Amino acid sequence: MKSSRLVSILLLLQTRGRMTAAQLAEELEVSVRTVYRDVEALSAAGVPLYGDAGHAGGYRLLDGYRTRLTGLTADEAEALFLAGAPGPAAELGLGSVLAAAQLKVRAALPAELRAHADRISGRFHLDAPGWYAQAEEAPYLTQVAEAVWNSKVLRVVYRRWAEPTDVERRLEPYGLVLKAGRWYVVAGPGPRTFRVDQILELSGGDEEFARPEDFDLAAYWTAHQRDFHDRLYRDEAVVRLAPGVRLPRAVDDRTGSDGWTLARVPIESVERAHGEFLRLGTDIEVLEPPELRERMSRTIAELAERYGNSASPCGD
Repeated sequence: MKSSRLVSILLLLQTRGRMTAAQLAEELEVSVRTVYRDVEALSAAGVPLYGDAGHAGGYRLLDGYRTRLTGLTADEAEALFLAGAPGPAAELGLGSVLAAAQLKVRAALPAELRAHADRISGRFHLDAPGWYAQAEEAPYLTQVAEAVWNSKVLRVVYRRWAEPTDVERRLEPYGLVLKAGRWYVVAGPGPRTFRVDQILELSGGDEEFARPEDFDLAAYWTAHQRDFHDRLYRDEAVVRLAPGVRLPRAVDDRTGSDGWTLARVPIESVERAHGEFLRLGTDIEVLEPPELRERMSRTIAELAERYGNSASPCGD
């Protein structure tokens, strides 16, 4: 809608300063001609907007001009307060900063939108870690975050799963990612991914590094997860599942006349699949690979022998 686009232009110029018509058009995904018309509409409405010609030209607002956030819709106001996760912000040392920012935004909102924002804060709470995962202590998280923000090199002692377990690394931290309650730092050269809670020692000086201009943290993380999944589930099992039973990773599943489903399931290893499939009890039958079927059969036979003995293990 034109009204929301006009507000977007106003906020872009207020937060970023001078912008050309081409830059505004790219940001808003409209034509340059549309930007020209929108700028004229803003000027006609009394917004102190000026255009400078030349190579370094562009549109800008009169110095000192600020607008209240009256352009926010109810949904946008709710989303803004829902996105403010106090837990992660506090871990990064930004808890008080987030609270102050939300207070200022709330004060700038009209009464109706303020009520919407308060309703979100009172009805939704974000808690990232899983139920059965103990919170990971990451004592160097704040220092890593500062290095990310200031593009400073870190030298760390890092604990990995392979031998040698404790290694020294020079990191150029590009960004931080919070995944399932655990912090990861994406760092060059590479880039590569490191768990922040596995940093045993950390030191950093004044050495700066140049962050690659074309590095996209979100795009990297998406590709990293996809690659991790592909490397994690390299093998495959063929199973039969009882009526109503589903496995999240199952593919090429076909339900027979008896109601049982024949499916292929990506697995990490025979060992991990053995433990995972045993939890389903009699609701699953493993057909392939042969070593997994044999492992399941052997375990089930041992359980049958153990529980088939009617004698009390404690005696009389």
